[in-house]
Amino acid sequence: MRHLALSLSLVAVLFVAGCGQADSPANTAPVAPEVGYITVKAQPFTLVNELPGRTTPFQVAEVRPQVTGILVERLFQEGEAVEVGQPLYQIDDRLYKAALASARAELASARAALETARLKAERYERLINTGAISQQDLDQARAQLNESLAMVDAGQAAVQTANINLDYTTIKAPIAGRIGRSSVTAGALVTANQASALVTIRQLDPIYVDVTQSYNALQELRSAMSSGQLQTVGEDQAAVTLVYQGGTTYEQSGTLQFSEFAVDETTGSVTLRALFPNPDDALLPGMFVRARLPQAEREEAILVPQKGISREPDGQATALVISEEGTVEKRDVFAERVVENQWLIREGLADGDRLIVEGLQKIRVGIPVRAVDVSEPDVNTSPALVAEGQG
Repeated sequence: MRHLALSLSLVAVLFVAGCGQADSPANTAPVAPEVGYITVKAQPFTLVNELPGRTTPFQVAEVRPQVTGILVERLFQEGEAVEVGQPLYQIDDRLYKAALASARAELASARAALETARLKAERYERLINTGAISQQDLDQARAQLNESLAMVDAGQAAVQTANINLDYTTIKAPIAGRIGRSSVTAGALVTANQASALVTIRQLDPIYVDVTQSYNALQELRSAMSSGQLQTVGEDQAAVTLVYQGGTTYEQSGTLQFSEFAVDETTGSVTLRALFPNPDDALLPGMFVRARLPQAEREEAILVPQKGISREPDGQATALVISEEGTVEKRDVFAERVVENQWLIREGLADGDRLIVEGLQKIRVGIPVRAVDVSEPDVNTSPALVAEGQG
């Protein structure tokens, strides 16, 4: 009986304790999750398109002979820099020297005949008044004088032609630049105006860079500028820069020369040409590069970290911001393009908005949050940023 009484007392105590715990209210309310945010700031922005391109020589000269003959000597080292007029090849010139001597002899003969005709014509001019000769004789003397003058002119032209041909036996560089590999050696027979070039010279300083831009992208840019969303870049900001395939920036800046007035039918793109200094021959013809072309400016651009923008299943870009009441608000945004590690936002966010960038996994729309400013000092503080556009 004693043990039964103790057991009943213990059960009663546990029952009373359980009832007291069940009747007590909840100890605490749910704690609002903590999120990190940055304050969106509008700032000046330079729109720069980064377009693919290839380097092209400023000038190219394919050297061909202008007279026929046997090459007796090559006068340059392959790959060296040559100047305008520098001798490159020597053709056997003996026949051309002989032709020049023959032309000079014919010219001397023509001049002697001219002197005879001139004296005869002068004498007949004096005798015509005495009646010693007829008018027909005088006319023939005058005609012979004119014919002799023409023969002298022809002789002078023949001498000049022979001189030119003799000069062509020394093949000279038509432009300054870097000379390539010779396709012939001494002893080869070359012919005037042959199809194959003896060697090619390329002028590399300065050098062209031909880039292509999508015509649709160009039209979108023009539409944005005409509507006032973008302003034309000033002349002092129109320098073009180059980036190598490895990401290194070329130290020299270039200038845009012209844009094609036709669209490529196969690619739908327009070709642009920029000119770059190349004093050290760092750029060689045929290199693949990317050119950055400043095209327009936006006075109040919104740039936010990529981690603050997400995508819906349908592709719609969204952002979560903190409302004035301290709750989570969802915004549909138009993310225009990537700028390094940021998005350029055209619509959906404004200056002063608090964009949530941390703690996104533990919140949902409408709930209150505890906001912590995590703005980075290097984000959204630059007076002018560059966007990497697509060609």
